[in-house]
Amino acid sequence: MAASSAVTTLCENPNEIFLDVAKLLLTYADNILRHPNEEKYRSIRIGNPTFSTKILPIKGAVECLFEMGFEEAETHLVFPKSASVEQLKLIRESIATERDHRLNAEQLVQPTVHAAASTSAPESPAVTAIQPVSPQLPFLENSMSFFLTLQSNFQHVMVYENPELQEKARSHVPHQQLSSAAQDKLQEAKEAEPDCKLGIEDCLAIQLLRWFKQDFFLWVNCLPCSRCGGPTVNNGSLSPSTDDLRWGAQRVENHYCQTCKLSTRFPRYNNPEKLLETRRGRCGEWANCFTLCCRALGLEARYIWDSTDHVWTEIYSVSQRRWVHCDPCENSFDNPLVYEVGWGKKLAYILAFSQDQQVVDVTWRYSCNHPEVLLRRTRVQEAWLLHTIHGLNTSRQQTLSPERRKDLTERLLVELVEFISPKKPKPGEFGGRSSGSLSWRIARGETKAHEPGTQTVGYVFTPTAKEKSDRLLHLRYSSIKDQYCRLSNNSEVIDNWDQCVWRNESVFRKVEHDWQMVYISRTEGSSKGTISWKFDFASVGMKIKAVSVMACSQIFHTGKVSWHLQSGQINTEFTGDGEMHLLSSLSGSSNLIVVAELSGGEGETSWQHSQLFRQSLKEAQDTSFEILIYLEDA
Repeated sequence: MAASSAVTTLCENPNEIFLDVAKLLLTYADNILRHPNEEKYRSIRIGNPTFSTKILPIKGAVECLFEMGFEEAETHLVFPKSASVEQLKLIRESIATERDHRLNAEQLVQPTVHAAASTSAPESPAVTAIQPVSPQLPFLENSMSFFLTLQSNFQHVMVYENPELQEKARSHVPHQQLSSAAQDKLQEAKEAEPDCKLGIEDCLAIQLLRWFKQDFFLWVNCLPCSRCGGPTVNNGSLSPSTDDLRWGAQRVENHYCQTCKLSTRFPRYNNPEKLLETRRGRCGEWANCFTLCCRALGLEARYIWDSTDHVWTEIYSVSQRRWVHCDPCENSFDNPLVYEVGWGKKLAYILAFSQDQQVVDVTWRYSCNHPEVLLRRTRVQEAWLLHTIHGLNTSRQQTLSPERRKDLTERLLVELVEFISPKKPKPGEFGGRSSGSLSWRIARGETKAHEPGTQTVGYVFTPTAKEKSDRLLHLRYSSIKDQYCRLSNNSEVIDNWDQCVWRNESVFRKVEHDWQMVYISRTEGSSKGTISWKFDFASVGMKIKAVSVMACSQIFHTGKVSWHLQSGQINTEFTGDGEMHLLSSLSGSSNLIVVAELSGGEGETSWQHSQLFRQSLKEAQDTSFEILIYLEDA
């Protein structure tokens, strides 16, 4: 019997792990087969400890459940009534056959080993004959196949240089508005920090990322049914039409509505001109269209390909004299370690493609564990890769001027020096993936920071020269904008809720597009979540005189939110009622931590019953959290 791709992946796990997870998967399947009419056996809670610790982390396990016929609900995986029981049996039998084979092999080994031990034979021929064989090394991909990947991306990036296509992209981008916002952001940054290294191209990229994510492009898990508008499931592939192929869609997904019995086609277009019209897709479409928009606005940009199935963009910062990571799916700027540290990716090859710089192996920018990455680079020989990249670059650079070639060589040397010393992760690089459905992220193993118990440690607020002079640190956070504003520091703006967090355990920012609401809550399945912000004044010779703080929180059913200020042994509680509270109990302290704890709630959606900063996306009043810390000399 031919095993599915999911079962094949499952079989790659070590023997003990495979036997344990296979037993659980067979139990899920057998419960449905034995009790076909009982709903409780058709549902698996994602937050269940058994699922989150014994299924979720195991390679191929969640994929097997999906291939059995399970589908994602809000907090569960569900085996619907319409799912194929025959498909369930097929996957179940594949797993059972492999498990029986391994158990029988163990039984054959054990008696012989026992006999060998009883005779104290130093080298028993019988034992030697049945020693487990070491698994074969991973299959080394044919060099030609890897070369075709290089060549395909190498040629594709030339599409971004088409002047007519760039003009079409500019017609979709509010470039004057973005340029003006970038100028304002740069001025604010320079006033707040005279030695700031950001340039206008950095600020423009930041504004473009935000607009692209929030206003222009749409992430697609499954398209709504084209007839009833209801949910669909990905039900394999359909044949591409002539028009699909014209726009580079070699693959067309079949998004099937189980109510209407109707298929909605989702062509995976590879032509950025078409993507300017459709404005939807997954990371491939996002990076493809975003890179074009960067080039259309005059940014030097290159397309980044990751062998572990992700793509994004880099822009060249003239002011910083380096290439900077930009991921439009995540609205992430200059957080290159997020994939390894935050998502938990096992990186191997990351390559950059552009018009002039051609192909550069940039893997080392995206890892803080170079020796481990090097062990995974087994698809082609390093010498072959180096020689091939050099050949591609040499062929394209023949048409460039000597001055341009010299400039590119100097850039490359600076870049290679950057790669020598691995960097340490910074606060914005600890987060798990946010784009895509939960089941999709689980299947890809990219939910690391959203798993219960995950904790990050990071940002500490310290007074700037202006704040020290004014003896005031004034901070606001807007849940709607997902933006911090440091009013006491020339209204410095910092994007993304986790960028300024000190500790973050089992919480995430939830955007409900259907209800037009946004809030921070516990992760699904966690019983408790905490988030905190830290302020330190000792390093600048200051101490607290008084504190005013306002926070908004909301509870449902038996949910609970606890707010308090900590400094050494002092612990002062306050309510998250949206009112400003003046607190003098921390007077004289040299540091301060604001802590929110979320707990309680009822049933399977208890994680939603305690919320921070809940607001409507349509609200005008957007301050969710505000703190004023009045300072004096220590």
